[in-house]
Amino acid sequence: MSVKTALRVIEIIETYAREKRALSLSELARLLDAPVSSCLALIRTLAELGYLYETGRRQGYYPTGRLLAMAQRIARADPVLDRVYPSLVELREATRETIVFAKLDALSRVVYLEVLDSPHTIRYAPVAGEFREIHANSLGKALISRLDPGQRADLLARAPLTRFNERTLVDPARLEADLRESQQRGWFSNISESIPDVGAIAWPVSLSGETYAISVGGPVYRIEPEQQTYARILRAACTALEQDR
Repeated sequence: MSVKTALRVIEIIETYAREKRALSLSELARLLDAPVSSCLALIRTLAELGYLYETGRRQGYYPTGRLLAMAQRIARADPVLDRVYPSLVELREATRETIVFAKLDALSRVVYLEVLDSPHTIRYAPVAGEFREIHANSLGKALISRLDPGQRADLLARAPLTRFNERTLVDPARLEADLRESQQRGWFSNISESIPDVGAIAWPVSLSGETYAISVGGPVYRIEPEQQTYARILRAACTALEQDR
């Protein structure tokens, strides 16, 4: 029950992030597909703790600034992001494209740890906390490139290699060949292999014994012609981070 309750609280937060408006108890219950009674208990508790407030009588509830303040306090204390964030900012300024910092989670999925949005109106716009499959993602390719060959073969044999479109590589042997070619040329790429018209390049970086990766992503028409230039900038940033003990 405690796990279910924790999950419901996260779902409430995500619902507000998606809806961006005050929600009545009945609306929230409908959006969560949950009983009104269980939502009422959670809403009351979150309001008592200062995370939600009633915008007006019968007008619904909305998160207070407490949630943002807590999130910012947590983010400022992140030991890894504190180290890499200045480099991520520099990469965004140099490329003017979206920068993503990621690693593999316990289920061998790519998890986005930080996202710095491109200043362009038309841009790749993921959010931190998203998951991606390893085979159709530049970050995933960069991350598994650092695995022992046997470990990587085992991972690719059991991973869900979803075919998103005709460009997606779903054969382990072809993926291995792509990884070798990418390592030799100096960047791992995803050119519309998962999302149409979106491209990205990535490179791995080792920090305190853990493997992470950084990508530069955006519309294919901007990323594809600049792959070599962006890769040079990206590798230099990763090398500097690894040398910054």
